[in-house]
Amino acid sequence: MRHARYLIGAVAACTVVSGTAAPAFAADSDSASAAENYVALGDSYASGTGTREYFEDSGSCLRSPKAYPQLWADSHGVASFEFAACSGAVTDDVNADQLGSLSADTTLVTISIGGNDIGFVDVITSCVAGTDEGCDNAVNDASEEARNELPAKLDSTYANIRSAAPNAEVVVLGYPKINEMGDCGIPFYSEYKRQRINEGADELASVISERASAAGFSFADPRSAFEGHGVCASDEWINGPSNPIQESFHPDVDGHANAYLPTLNSVTG
Repeated sequence: MRHARYLIGAVAACTVVSGTAAPAFAADSDSASAAENYVALGDSYASGTGTREYFEDSGSCLRSPKAYPQLWADSHGVASFEFAACSGAVTDDVNADQLGSLSADTTLVTISIGGNDIGFVDVITSCVAGTDEGCDNAVNDASEEARNELPAKLDSTYANIRSAAPNAEVVVLGYPKINEMGDCGIPFYSEYKRQRINEGADELASVISERASAAGFSFADPRSAFEGHGVCASDEWINGPSNPIQESFHPDVDGHANAYLPTLNSVTG
Protein backbone atom coordinates (compact mmCIF):
# COMPACT_ATOMS: atom_id res chain seq x y z
CA MET A 1 0.00 0.00 0.00
CA ARG A 2 1.29 3.43 -0.85
CA HIS A 3 1.88 5.76 2.09
CA ALA A 4 0.98 9.40 2.54
CA ARG A 5 4.56 10.35 3.41
CA TYR A 6 5.47 9.91 -0.26
CA LEU A 7 2.97 12.54 -1.34
CA ILE A 8 5.07 15.62 -0.59
CA GLY A 9 7.41 16.35 -3.46
CA ALA A 10 6.07 13.52 -5.61
CA VAL A 11 7.86 13.11 -8.87
CA ALA A 12 10.86 15.15 -7.75
CA ALA A 13 12.89 16.20 -10.77
CA CYS A 14 16.00 14.15 -11.47
CA THR A 15 19.28 15.77 -12.41
CA VAL A 16 19.72 15.69 -16.16
CA VAL A 17 22.98 14.29 -17.38
CA SER A 18 24.25 13.53 -20.82
CA GLY A 19 23.35 9.91 -21.48
CA THR A 20 25.32 7.00 -22.78
CA ALA A 21 23.94 4.91 -25.57
CA ALA A 22 22.32 1.57 -24.95
CA PRO A 23 23.89 -1.33 -26.79
CA ALA A 24 23.09 -1.60 -30.48
CA PHE A 25 20.98 -4.53 -31.60
CA ALA A 26 22.04 -6.04 -34.89
CA ALA A 27 19.44 -6.97 -37.45
CA ASP A 28 19.46 -10.44 -38.96
CA SER A 29 20.91 -10.80 -42.46
CA ASP A 30 17.51 -11.09 -44.14
CA SER A 31 16.28 -7.72 -42.85
CA ALA A 32 19.52 -5.74 -42.53
CA SER A 33 18.86 -3.66 -45.64
CA ALA A 34 15.55 -2.45 -44.19
CA ALA A 35 16.58 -2.20 -40.53
CA GLU A 36 16.31 1.11 -38.74
CA ASN A 37 19.00 3.29 -37.25
CA TYR A 38 16.89 4.38 -34.30
CA VAL A 39 17.47 7.15 -31.76
CA ALA A 40 15.18 7.72 -28.76
CA LEU A 41 15.08 11.22 -27.26
CA GLY A 42 13.11 12.80 -24.46
CA ASP A 43 12.34 12.86 -20.76
CA SER A 44 11.38 10.34 -18.06
CA TYR A 45 8.33 9.13 -19.98
CA ALA A 46 10.69 8.04 -22.74
CA SER A 47 13.54 6.81 -20.53
CA GLY A 48 11.26 4.46 -18.62
CA THR A 49 11.33 6.03 -15.16
CA GLY A 50 8.67 4.18 -13.21
CA THR A 51 9.43 0.67 -14.50
CA ARG A 52 11.70 -0.04 -11.49
CA GLU A 53 14.42 -1.62 -13.63
CA TYR A 54 17.24 0.48 -15.11
CA PHE A 55 20.48 0.09 -17.01
CA GLU A 56 23.38 0.34 -14.57
CA ASP A 57 25.23 2.85 -16.73
CA SER A 58 22.28 5.22 -17.14
CA GLY A 59 22.75 6.95 -13.79
CA SER A 60 20.10 9.52 -12.91
CA CYS A 61 18.70 9.34 -16.46
CA LEU A 62 16.96 6.12 -15.33
CA ARG A 63 16.84 4.43 -18.72
CA SER A 64 15.03 1.14 -18.59
CA PRO A 65 15.16 -2.08 -20.61
CA LYS A 66 11.37 -2.06 -20.15
CA ALA A 67 10.86 1.42 -21.66
CA TYR A 68 8.98 1.71 -24.94
CA PRO A 69 12.05 2.74 -26.99
CA GLN A 70 14.02 -0.30 -25.88
CA LEU A 71 10.99 -2.56 -26.39
CA TRP A 72 10.55 -1.20 -29.92
CA ALA A 73 14.24 -1.68 -30.72
CA ASP A 74 14.21 -5.23 -29.34
CA SER A 75 11.15 -6.21 -31.37
CA HIS A 76 12.13 -4.65 -34.70
CA GLY A 77 15.62 -5.97 -35.37
CA VAL A 78 17.14 -2.50 -35.61
CA ALA A 79 20.54 -1.98 -37.18
CA SER A 80 21.50 0.43 -34.39
CA PHE A 81 19.87 2.00 -31.35
CA GLU A 82 20.90 5.06 -29.36
CA PHE A 83 18.95 5.57 -26.13
CA ALA A 84 19.49 9.24 -25.26
CA ALA A 85 16.30 10.01 -23.31
CA CYS A 86 16.89 11.17 -19.74
CA SER A 87 14.69 11.55 -16.69
CA GLY A 88 14.07 15.18 -15.83
CA ALA A 89 14.82 16.50 -19.32
CA VAL A 90 13.30 19.67 -20.71
CA THR A 91 13.58 20.88 -24.29
CA ASP A 92 16.83 22.74 -23.53
CA ASP A 93 18.38 19.47 -22.33
CA VAL A 94 17.36 17.68 -25.50
CA ASN A 95 18.99 20.40 -27.58
CA ALA A 96 22.15 20.53 -25.46
CA ASP A 97 22.72 16.89 -24.57
CA GLN A 98 20.75 14.50 -26.77
CA LEU A 99 20.97 15.64 -30.40
CA GLY A 100 24.54 14.43 -30.73
CA SER A 101 23.12 10.93 -31.18
CA LEU A 102 21.53 11.99 -34.47
CA SER A 103 23.08 11.97 -37.94
CA ALA A 104 22.19 11.76 -41.61
CA ASP A 105 22.20 7.97 -41.16
CA THR A 106 19.44 8.09 -38.54
CA THR A 107 16.23 6.67 -40.00
CA LEU A 108 13.88 6.83 -36.99
CA VAL A 109 13.64 9.27 -34.10
CA THR A 110 11.14 9.16 -31.25
CA ILE A 111 10.71 11.87 -28.66
CA SER A 112 8.54 12.53 -25.61
CA ILE A 113 9.16 16.04 -24.29
CA GLY A 114 7.32 19.08 -22.95
CA GLY A 115 5.86 17.97 -19.63
CA ASN A 116 8.76 19.25 -17.55
CA ASP A 117 8.87 22.51 -19.50
CA ILE A 118 5.42 23.43 -18.17
CA GLY A 119 6.06 22.30 -14.59
CA PHE A 120 4.79 18.70 -14.37
CA VAL A 121 6.43 18.21 -10.97
CA ASP A 122 4.85 21.35 -9.53
CA VAL A 123 1.41 20.35 -10.78
CA ILE A 124 1.58 16.87 -9.29
CA THR A 125 2.98 18.12 -5.99
CA SER A 126 0.34 20.84 -5.67
CA CYS A 127 -2.51 18.52 -6.57
CA VAL A 128 -1.51 15.53 -4.46
CA ALA A 129 -0.34 17.38 -1.36
CA GLY A 130 -2.37 20.60 -1.53
CA THR A 131 -5.92 21.85 -1.73
CA ASP A 132 -8.34 21.72 -4.64
CA GLU A 133 -7.77 25.44 -5.13
CA GLY A 134 -4.01 25.01 -5.14
CA CYS A 135 -4.31 22.22 -7.68
CA ASP A 136 -6.56 24.34 -9.87
CA ASN A 137 -4.06 27.20 -9.81
CA ALA A 138 -1.15 24.90 -10.64
CA VAL A 139 -2.98 23.38 -13.61
CA ASN A 140 -3.96 26.85 -14.83
CA ASP A 141 -0.35 28.03 -14.63
CA ALA A 142 0.89 24.96 -16.51
CA SER A 143 -1.81 25.33 -19.17
CA GLU A 144 -0.84 28.97 -19.69
CA GLU A 145 2.79 27.94 -20.19
CA ALA A 146 1.68 25.21 -22.58
CA ARG A 147 -0.24 27.70 -24.69
CA ASN A 148 2.14 30.65 -24.58
CA GLU A 149 5.69 29.39 -24.06
CA LEU A 150 5.91 25.72 -25.01
CA PRO A 151 5.10 26.07 -28.75
CA ALA A 152 8.26 28.06 -29.49
CA LYS A 153 10.37 25.62 -27.45
CA LEU A 154 8.95 22.66 -29.34
CA ASP A 155 9.35 24.38 -32.71
CA SER A 156 13.01 25.04 -32.01
CA THR A 157 13.62 21.51 -30.74
CA TYR A 158 11.83 19.89 -33.68
CA ALA A 159 13.75 22.07 -36.14
CA ASN A 160 17.03 21.03 -34.53
CA ILE A 161 16.05 17.37 -34.75
CA ARG A 162 15.25 17.74 -38.45
CA SER A 163 18.54 19.51 -39.07
CA ALA A 164 20.55 16.83 -37.25
CA ALA A 165 18.62 13.90 -38.75
CA PRO A 166 17.47 15.08 -42.21
CA ASN A 167 16.52 11.61 -43.45
CA ALA A 168 14.69 10.32 -40.38
CA GLU A 169 11.04 9.62 -39.73
CA VAL A 170 10.27 11.47 -36.49
CA VAL A 171 7.50 10.29 -34.17
CA VAL A 172 6.45 12.52 -31.29
CA LEU A 173 4.82 10.53 -28.50
CA GLY A 174 2.48 12.40 -26.19
CA TYR A 175 1.53 11.84 -22.57
CA PRO A 176 -1.38 9.87 -21.11
CA LYS A 177 -4.17 11.17 -18.95
CA ILE A 178 -2.76 10.22 -15.57
CA ASN A 179 -5.88 9.57 -13.51
CA GLU A 180 -9.09 7.56 -13.32
CA MET A 181 -12.21 8.76 -11.57
CA GLY A 182 -14.17 6.96 -8.84
CA ASP A 183 -12.91 5.57 -5.57
CA CYS A 184 -9.25 6.13 -4.80
CA GLY A 185 -7.07 5.05 -1.89
CA ILE A 186 -4.77 8.07 -2.05
CA PRO A 187 -5.60 10.45 0.82
CA PHE A 188 -6.94 13.87 -0.23
CA TYR A 189 -6.57 13.05 -3.95
CA SER A 190 -10.06 14.19 -4.87
CA GLU A 191 -11.88 13.58 -8.12
CA TYR A 192 -11.69 17.30 -8.77
CA LYS A 193 -7.90 17.26 -8.60
CA ARG A 194 -7.70 14.20 -10.80
CA GLN A 195 -10.03 15.72 -13.37
CA ARG A 196 -8.08 18.97 -13.47
CA ILE A 197 -4.81 17.12 -14.07
CA ASN A 198 -6.45 15.17 -16.88
CA GLU A 199 -7.77 18.37 -18.41
CA GLY A 200 -4.25 19.77 -18.32
CA ALA A 201 -3.00 16.63 -20.07
CA ASP A 202 -5.55 17.16 -22.83
CA GLU A 203 -4.36 20.73 -23.35
CA LEU A 204 -0.74 19.63 -23.44
CA ALA A 205 -1.60 16.96 -26.01
CA SER A 206 -3.28 19.55 -28.20
CA VAL A 207 -0.21 21.80 -28.18
CA ILE A 208 2.28 18.97 -28.83
CA SER A 209 0.15 17.49 -31.60
CA GLU A 210 -0.19 20.85 -33.33
CA ARG A 211 3.52 21.62 -33.23
CA ALA A 212 4.50 18.11 -34.33
CA SER A 213 2.18 18.44 -37.32
CA ALA A 214 3.61 21.86 -38.17
CA ALA A 215 7.09 20.31 -38.18
CA GLY A 216 5.98 17.50 -40.48
CA PHE A 217 6.35 14.88 -37.74
CA SER A 218 3.93 12.14 -36.73
CA PHE A 219 2.11 12.48 -33.43
CA ALA A 220 1.44 9.23 -31.54
CA ASP A 221 -1.24 9.81 -28.89
CA PRO A 222 -1.23 7.26 -26.01
CA ARG A 223 -4.28 8.60 -24.17
CA SER A 224 -6.79 6.03 -25.45
CA ALA A 225 -4.32 3.17 -24.90
CA PHE A 226 -4.01 4.08 -21.21
CA GLU A 227 -7.76 4.58 -20.74
CA GLY A 228 -9.01 2.67 -17.71
CA HIS A 229 -5.48 2.10 -16.39
CA GLY A 230 -4.51 5.41 -14.82
CA VAL A 231 -3.82 6.21 -11.19
CA CYS A 232 -6.69 4.98 -8.97
CA ALA A 233 -7.75 2.27 -11.46
CA SER A 234 -8.11 -1.32 -10.30
CA ASP A 235 -5.39 -2.23 -12.81
CA GLU A 236 -2.96 0.69 -12.81
CA TRP A 237 -0.43 1.13 -15.60
CA ILE A 238 0.71 4.42 -14.07
CA ASN A 239 2.27 4.53 -10.62
CA GLY A 240 0.60 6.55 -7.89
CA PRO A 241 2.70 8.01 -5.06
CA SER A 242 5.68 5.69 -4.85
CA ASN A 243 8.99 5.01 -3.21
CA PRO A 244 11.37 6.07 -4.70
CA ILE A 245 9.64 9.40 -5.28
CA GLN A 246 10.79 9.90 -8.87
CA GLU A 247 8.80 6.87 -10.03
CA SER A 248 5.52 8.44 -8.89
CA PHE A 249 3.00 9.27 -11.60
CA HIS A 250 5.02 7.58 -14.34
CA PRO A 251 4.02 4.57 -16.47
CA ASP A 252 5.03 1.19 -15.11
CA VAL A 253 6.12 -1.88 -17.06
CA ASP A 254 2.57 -2.54 -18.25
CA GLY A 255 2.15 1.07 -19.31
CA HIS A 256 5.16 0.87 -21.59
CA ALA A 257 4.45 -2.61 -22.96
CA ASN A 258 0.66 -2.43 -23.27
CA ALA A 259 0.09 1.25 -24.06
CA TYR A 260 3.15 3.13 -25.25
CA LEU A 261 4.60 0.35 -27.43
CA PRO A 262 1.32 -0.32 -29.29
CA THR A 263 0.87 3.42 -29.74
CA LEU A 264 4.29 3.69 -31.36
CA ASN A 265 3.66 0.57 -33.45
CA SER A 266 0.45 2.13 -34.75
CA VAL A 267 2.61 4.74 -36.51
CA THR A 268 5.71 2.75 -37.45
CA GLY A 269 4.26 -0.70 -37.99
